[in-house]
Amino acid sequence: MDAPRLGIGIISAGKVGTVLGAALSASGHRITGIHAVSEASRDRADALLPGVELLDPAEILRRSELVLFAVPDDVLGELVAGLAAGGHFSVGQLVAHTAGRFGTSILQPAMDAGAFGLAIHPAMTFTGMSMDLQRLTDCVFAVTADEAILPVAQALVVEMRGEPVVIAEQDRVSYHAALAHAANHLNTITAQSADILRRIGVEEPSNTLRALMYASLDNALRSGAGALTGPVARGDRGTVTAHLQALADDPAETNNSYRSLSRATALRAADRGLISQSTLEELLRVLE
Repeated sequence: MDAPRLGIGIISAGKVGTVLGAALSASGHRITGIHAVSEASRDRADALLPGVELLDPAEILRRSELVLFAVPDDVLGELVAGLAAGGHFSVGQLVAHTAGRFGTSILQPAMDAGAFGLAIHPAMTFTGMSMDLQRLTDCVFAVTADEAILPVAQALVVEMRGEPVVIAEQDRVSYHAALAHAANHLNTITAQSADILRRIGVEEPSNTLRALMYASLDNALRSGAGALTGPVARGDRGTVTAHLQALADDPAETNNSYRSLSRATALRAADRGLISQSTLEELLRVLE
């Protein structure tokens, strides 16, 4: 699955673009240039891609066989369309992006100019520092491309030491929603739980939560819904009622999260036969 050595340009020097650029450089590709606007992005480019020229997008396109767009989702379409209108894409050029929610259709203006579109999204959060390079090992990348060009996208991921997983164009938004639901909402409920512990005087909530959450996440990833545990999964209505009373003076967002996630857990527990239908109905009444 080795791809030919390419001249690769990076637009832009955000946390994702610089790290992936460094990974591609380490695999033997030549980085032709990187676009960086802010001082932070210039510093990041200098740290991870030393010696690589800072160029504007049009010049990067002119110099590169493959251009990697690592810009915010809401910017990508307009930027690609503008560069296509300016005649900056070349026939046969590879154009990739790292936006999770989009497949290759967002690159249609470039493809209309004769370029080949690739969507390559790493399922990982980035710091924009060198430590991210190690974390790319075995990281799953969602890849979407036309069947003829798909092996190139897969090879590029393998060269970055990642694992390519093919996601159909029509499934990209669902894929991205799943990742956001898991990663972003985990952060939210962790913060809410830490707030409750601080309220009752626990000075280092992370020490209390760490082992429990690590074990819970590992069990969930290994066993799925089979790892359900806790008062809701046991049908312990009294404990759930006590929880709600204890949380009554906490912010509404915390109370609402507890109720919503408890309802979802109760439905899953009932579906797996862990609690009876009557217990489910009692829990849902308590959680209204």
